[in-house]
Amino acid sequence: MTPEGGYLSPAVAGTGVIALGLASCASALGEVRVLARSDASAWRADEGMEELCGKVDGADAGNVRITTDPADLAGCDLVVEAIVEDPGPKAELLSALREACPDADLATTTSSLRIGELAASAGVSERLYGLHVFNPVARMELVELCLPDELADGVAERARRFCEGLGKRPVEVPDEPGFVVNRLLFPYLFDAVRLLERMELEPDEVDACMALGANQPMGPLKLLDFVGIDVAVAIGESLHADSGEARHAPPERLRSMEAAGELGRKSGSGFYDY
Repeated sequence: MTPEGGYLSPAVAGTGVIALGLASCASALGEVRVLARSDASAWRADEGMEELCGKVDGADAGNVRITTDPADLAGCDLVVEAIVEDPGPKAELLSALREACPDADLATTTSSLRIGELAASAGVSERLYGLHVFNPVARMELVELCLPDELADGVAERARRFCEGLGKRPVEVPDEPGFVVNRLLFPYLFDAVRLLERMELEPDEVDACMALGANQPMGPLKLLDFVGIDVAVAIGESLHADSGEARHAPPERLRSMEAAGELGRKSGSGFYDY
């Protein structure tokens, strides 16, 4: 085990923005493996890794090994699941990782699901913890670290050391959907959408008020586009299912945008065109 990162051979399962951002940061500590769903996903990940690593001090794209075969992760001592925010696919992947990597600690980047429930459904309660990093991973310093009581001895300390090795600040949070950041953030973002419609304002007017009046780096509607409208809806549904509070429910406008494929920056259109 390395003193810098807590793990000798980490891996990330997924090739989305968060997954590859985390892999690029981990490459500064040594070799990291990335599990892609398909050859096409692996190719796209490989194409973008050089640019991502260029944003992280000490990162090295040559340290990133991309594969489509879970068996290639067998020797890893940590595998971080970082796929779509849906409990079914997450549990299915974690179950597969449990078999492919019998000696590895497991982590999930979920931002809205209960870690204990996810761990129980995948049969990994002694091995799984929450590692909620933020986008863009290279720049954001916080990691919400959720360490359930069921974890085996040593896992929590390795998790803390891994975060610190990445140059991040881990803050331990309770096992509640949304943890701390999203539980506070998304009611605000959803209120911005409701206010937009009620006051018949333009998105850039709402965003200018919060960016210039509250000194925020990004207005709420532009932030929703950055997060992804589909991701915002999924997080809101999870929060609302847990709390029952109306402020946690995604506004209908976001549901309509999702159905129309207007997902924000990643689709080219949302509250703004890109």
